[in-house]
Amino acid sequence: MKVNAKSDRKLLPKAATKSIVKSDGKGKKVNKAWLHDHINDPYVKQARKEGYRARAAFKLKEMDETLGLIKPGDCVVDLGSTPGAWSQYVRRKLSPTGAAAGALNGRIIGLDLLPMEPIEGVMFIQGDFREPEVLEKLEQALMSGQAQGQEPVKVDLVISDMAPNLSGIESADAARIAHLVELAVDFAQTRMKPDGALVVKLFHGSGYDDLVKLFQASFKVVKRIKPKASRPTSSETFLVGKGLIKVQKKSVNPSKLELDS
Repeated sequence: MKVNAKSDRKLLPKAATKSIVKSDGKGKKVNKAWLHDHINDPYVKQARKEGYRARAAFKLKEMDETLGLIKPGDCVVDLGSTPGAWSQYVRRKLSPTGAAAGALNGRIIGLDLLPMEPIEGVMFIQGDFREPEVLEKLEQALMSGQAQGQEPVKVDLVISDMAPNLSGIESADAARIAHLVELAVDFAQTRMKPDGALVVKLFHGSGYDDLVKLFQASFKVVKRIKPKASRPTSSETFLVGKGLIKVQKKSVNPSKLELDS
Protein backbone atom coordinates (compact mmCIF):
# COMPACT_ATOMS: atom_id res chain seq x y z
CA MET A 1 0.00 0.00 0.00
CA LYS A 2 1.36 3.37 -0.96
CA VAL A 3 0.77 5.80 1.87
CA ASN A 4 1.56 8.93 -0.06
CA ALA A 5 -1.04 8.81 -2.83
CA LYS A 6 -2.44 12.28 -3.40
CA SER A 7 -5.82 13.51 -4.62
CA ASP A 8 -3.90 16.04 -6.71
CA ARG A 9 -1.52 14.88 -9.38
CA LYS A 10 1.66 16.73 -10.15
CA LEU A 11 1.02 19.50 -12.65
CA LEU A 12 1.08 18.10 -16.15
CA PRO A 13 2.65 19.89 -19.12
CA LYS A 14 0.31 20.39 -22.03
CA ALA A 15 2.52 18.12 -24.13
CA ALA A 16 1.39 15.22 -21.97
CA THR A 17 -2.24 15.49 -23.01
CA LYS A 18 -2.01 13.35 -26.15
CA SER A 19 -0.53 10.32 -24.43
CA ILE A 20 -3.24 10.40 -21.78
CA VAL A 21 -6.17 10.94 -24.12
CA LYS A 22 -5.15 8.02 -26.36
CA SER A 23 -6.05 5.38 -23.78
CA ASP A 24 -8.64 2.86 -25.00
CA GLY A 25 -12.20 2.06 -23.94
CA LYS A 26 -14.11 3.84 -21.22
CA GLY A 27 -10.88 4.99 -19.63
CA LYS A 28 -10.37 7.35 -22.56
CA LYS A 29 -13.46 9.37 -21.73
CA VAL A 30 -12.65 9.46 -18.03
CA ASN A 31 -9.07 10.58 -18.58
CA LYS A 32 -10.05 13.11 -21.22
CA ALA A 33 -12.65 14.63 -18.92
CA TRP A 34 -10.21 14.71 -15.99
CA LEU A 35 -7.52 16.26 -18.17
CA HIS A 36 -9.89 18.93 -19.47
CA ASP A 37 -10.92 19.86 -15.93
CA HIS A 38 -7.31 19.73 -14.73
CA ILE A 39 -5.92 22.01 -17.43
CA ASN A 40 -8.73 24.53 -16.99
CA ASP A 41 -8.68 24.44 -13.20
CA PRO A 42 -7.86 27.96 -11.93
CA TYR A 43 -5.73 26.57 -9.10
CA VAL A 44 -3.70 24.49 -11.56
CA LYS A 45 -3.11 27.59 -13.67
CA GLN A 46 -2.16 29.63 -10.62
CA ALA A 47 0.17 26.90 -9.36
CA ARG A 48 1.95 26.79 -12.68
CA LYS A 49 2.19 30.58 -12.73
CA GLU A 50 3.68 30.73 -9.22
CA GLY A 51 6.00 27.77 -9.68
CA TYR A 52 4.27 25.28 -7.40
CA ARG A 53 4.44 21.60 -8.27
CA ALA A 54 0.77 20.96 -7.48
CA ARG A 55 -2.43 22.87 -6.79
CA ALA A 56 -2.37 21.41 -3.26
CA ALA A 57 -0.14 24.34 -2.26
CA PHE A 58 -3.25 26.52 -2.16
CA LYS A 59 -4.99 24.19 0.28
CA LEU A 60 -2.19 24.69 2.79
CA LYS A 61 -2.04 28.41 1.97
CA GLU A 62 -5.72 28.87 2.88
CA MET A 63 -5.36 26.91 6.12
CA ASP A 64 -2.24 28.86 7.05
CA GLU A 65 -3.80 32.25 6.30
CA THR A 66 -6.92 31.29 8.25
CA LEU A 67 -5.21 29.82 11.31
CA GLY A 68 -1.71 31.36 11.31
CA LEU A 69 0.05 28.00 11.25
CA ILE A 70 3.53 28.93 9.99
CA LYS A 71 5.75 31.43 11.81
CA PRO A 72 9.37 32.57 11.32
CA GLY A 73 11.83 30.18 12.92
CA ASP A 74 9.45 27.21 12.91
CA CYS A 75 10.51 23.60 12.54
CA VAL A 76 8.04 21.95 10.13
CA VAL A 77 7.68 18.26 9.25
CA ASP A 78 5.86 17.50 5.98
CA LEU A 79 4.54 13.92 5.92
CA GLY A 80 3.61 12.59 2.49
CA SER A 81 5.53 15.49 0.95
CA THR A 82 5.89 14.35 -2.68
CA PRO A 83 5.66 16.04 -5.16
CA GLY A 84 6.59 18.90 -2.84
CA ALA A 85 3.98 21.65 -3.16
CA TRP A 86 3.39 21.92 0.58
CA SER A 87 7.13 22.02 1.29
CA GLN A 88 7.49 24.70 -1.39
CA TYR A 89 4.84 26.82 0.30
CA VAL A 90 6.42 26.38 3.75
CA ARG A 91 9.84 27.19 2.34
CA ARG A 92 8.57 30.50 0.96
CA LYS A 93 6.79 31.34 4.23
CA LEU A 94 10.00 30.76 6.18
CA SER A 95 12.04 32.89 3.81
CA PRO A 96 12.58 36.47 5.06
CA THR A 97 11.67 37.68 1.56
CA GLY A 98 9.14 35.00 0.59
CA ALA A 99 11.60 33.58 -1.93
CA ALA A 100 11.89 30.01 -3.21
CA ALA A 101 15.66 30.15 -2.67
CA GLY A 102 18.19 31.86 -0.46
CA ALA A 103 17.95 32.61 3.26
CA LEU A 104 15.66 30.43 5.36
CA ASN A 105 14.46 31.26 8.87
CA GLY A 106 13.45 27.83 10.08
CA ARG A 107 13.75 24.13 9.33
CA ILE A 108 11.75 21.89 6.97
CA ILE A 109 11.88 18.09 6.81
CA GLY A 110 9.88 16.25 4.15
CA LEU A 111 9.13 12.54 4.18
CA ASP A 112 7.50 10.34 1.57
CA LEU A 113 7.49 6.79 0.25
CA LEU A 114 8.15 8.14 -3.25
CA PRO A 115 11.15 10.22 -4.32
CA MET A 116 10.84 14.00 -4.38
CA GLU A 117 12.77 16.43 -6.53
CA PRO A 118 15.03 18.58 -4.34
CA ILE A 119 13.75 21.85 -2.86
CA GLU A 120 16.36 24.27 -1.59
CA GLY A 121 16.41 24.28 2.20
CA VAL A 122 14.22 21.18 2.58
CA MET A 123 15.73 17.99 4.02
CA PHE A 124 14.03 15.00 2.42
CA ILE A 125 13.75 11.45 3.74
CA GLN A 126 12.45 8.73 1.44
CA GLY A 127 10.70 5.90 3.23
CA ASP A 128 7.50 4.52 4.72
CA PHE A 129 6.33 6.56 7.73
CA ARG A 130 4.94 3.37 9.25
CA GLU A 131 8.39 1.74 9.49
CA PRO A 132 10.46 2.19 12.69
CA GLU A 133 13.73 2.64 10.76
CA VAL A 134 12.22 5.54 8.81
CA LEU A 135 11.03 7.20 12.01
CA GLU A 136 14.57 6.76 13.32
CA LYS A 137 15.89 8.67 10.30
CA LEU A 138 13.40 11.43 11.04
CA GLU A 139 14.56 11.45 14.65
CA GLN A 140 18.16 11.80 13.47
CA ALA A 141 17.18 14.69 11.21
CA LEU A 142 15.65 16.47 14.21
CA MET A 143 18.92 15.91 16.08
CA SER A 144 20.90 17.65 13.33
CA GLY A 145 22.74 20.65 14.76
CA GLN A 146 22.06 19.66 18.37
CA ALA A 147 24.94 19.36 20.81
CA GLN A 148 25.80 15.94 22.17
CA GLY A 149 23.43 14.96 24.96
CA GLN A 150 20.70 17.38 23.86
CA GLU A 151 17.20 16.23 23.00
CA PRO A 152 15.97 16.33 19.38
CA VAL A 153 14.47 19.63 18.22
CA LYS A 154 10.78 19.87 19.04
CA VAL A 155 8.53 20.41 16.02
CA ASP A 156 6.28 23.48 15.70
CA LEU A 157 4.07 22.16 12.91
CA VAL A 158 3.35 18.75 11.39
CA ILE A 159 1.53 18.77 8.07
CA SER A 160 0.32 15.46 6.65
CA ASP A 161 -1.09 14.98 3.17
CA MET A 162 -0.67 11.22 3.52
CA ALA A 163 -3.46 9.04 2.22
CA PRO A 164 -3.59 5.35 1.29
CA ASN A 165 -4.44 4.09 -2.16
CA LEU A 166 -8.16 3.55 -1.79
CA SER A 167 -9.47 0.08 -2.65
CA GLY A 168 -13.17 0.95 -2.81
CA ILE A 169 -13.87 -1.34 0.15
CA GLU A 170 -15.15 1.16 2.71
CA SER A 171 -14.17 -0.70 5.88
CA ALA A 172 -10.66 -1.46 4.64
CA ASP A 173 -10.10 2.08 3.37
CA ALA A 174 -11.38 3.59 6.62
CA ALA A 175 -8.95 1.43 8.62
CA ARG A 176 -6.00 2.47 6.44
CA ILE A 177 -6.86 6.16 6.69
CA ALA A 178 -7.35 5.91 10.45
CA HIS A 179 -4.00 4.17 10.87
CA LEU A 180 -2.14 7.00 9.11
CA VAL A 181 -3.94 9.67 11.10
CA GLU A 182 -3.26 7.84 14.36
CA LEU A 183 0.44 7.61 13.48
CA ALA A 184 0.55 11.36 12.76
CA VAL A 185 -1.18 12.14 16.07
CA ASP A 186 1.21 9.85 17.94
CA PHE A 187 4.20 11.55 16.31
CA ALA A 188 2.79 14.96 17.26
CA GLN A 189 2.25 13.85 20.86
CA THR A 190 5.87 12.77 21.23
CA ARG A 191 7.79 15.19 19.01
CA MET A 192 5.80 18.43 18.85
CA LYS A 193 5.98 21.51 21.07
CA PRO A 194 3.06 21.91 23.51
CA ASP A 195 1.67 24.85 21.51
CA GLY A 196 2.34 23.21 18.13
CA ALA A 197 -0.17 22.25 15.45
CA LEU A 198 -0.97 19.17 13.37
CA VAL A 199 -2.72 19.18 9.99
CA VAL A 200 -3.98 15.88 8.53
CA LYS A 201 -6.01 14.90 5.52
CA LEU A 202 -8.92 12.52 5.87
CA PHE A 203 -12.10 11.62 4.04
CA HIS A 204 -15.75 11.78 5.01
CA GLY A 205 -17.19 8.32 5.52
CA SER A 206 -16.78 5.38 7.85
CA GLY A 207 -14.49 6.21 10.75
CA TYR A 208 -14.53 9.99 10.22
CA ASP A 209 -16.30 10.78 13.49
CA ASP A 210 -13.88 8.57 15.44
CA LEU A 211 -10.91 10.50 14.04
CA VAL A 212 -12.53 13.80 14.99
CA LYS A 213 -12.94 12.44 18.53
CA LEU A 214 -9.27 11.41 18.53
CA PHE A 215 -8.33 15.01 17.68
CA GLN A 216 -10.69 16.35 20.36
CA ALA A 217 -8.95 14.18 22.92
CA SER A 218 -5.47 15.16 21.70
CA PHE A 219 -5.67 18.92 21.05
CA LYS A 220 -7.09 21.93 22.84
CA VAL A 221 -8.49 23.44 19.65
CA VAL A 222 -9.75 21.44 16.67
CA LYS A 223 -10.77 22.88 13.31
CA ARG A 224 -12.39 21.09 10.38
CA ILE A 225 -11.57 22.73 7.05
CA LYS A 226 -12.33 22.00 3.41
CA PRO A 227 -10.19 24.51 1.48
CA LYS A 228 -11.57 26.12 -1.65
CA ALA A 229 -8.76 24.48 -3.63
CA SER A 230 -10.05 21.05 -2.65
CA ARG A 231 -12.07 19.71 -5.56
CA PRO A 232 -15.85 19.94 -4.95
CA THR A 233 -16.28 16.30 -6.00
CA SER A 234 -13.70 15.08 -3.49
CA SER A 235 -14.70 13.82 -0.04
CA GLU A 236 -11.36 14.97 1.37
CA THR A 237 -11.26 17.36 4.27
CA PHE A 238 -8.59 18.46 6.72
CA LEU A 239 -8.40 18.41 10.49
CA VAL A 240 -6.21 20.93 12.30
CA GLY A 241 -5.31 20.40 15.94
CA LYS A 242 -3.60 23.15 17.95
CA GLY A 243 -2.15 22.91 21.46
CA LEU A 244 -1.33 19.46 22.74
CA ILE A 245 -3.32 17.79 25.47
CA LYS A 246 -1.19 15.36 27.44
CA VAL A 247 -3.08 12.13 26.97
CA GLN A 248 -2.19 10.79 30.40
CA LYS A 249 -4.09 13.62 32.10
CA LYS A 250 -7.57 12.38 32.96
CA SER A 251 -8.92 15.73 34.11
CA VAL A 252 -9.46 16.98 30.54
CA ASN A 253 -13.07 16.97 29.38
CA PRO A 254 -13.04 16.59 25.57
CA SER A 255 -16.67 17.74 25.34
CA LYS A 256 -15.58 21.25 26.36
CA LEU A 257 -12.97 21.58 23.62
CA GLU A 258 -13.51 24.02 20.77
CA LEU A 259 -14.63 22.37 17.50
CA ASP A 260 -15.47 24.55 14.51
CA SER A 261 -16.88 23.19 11.31
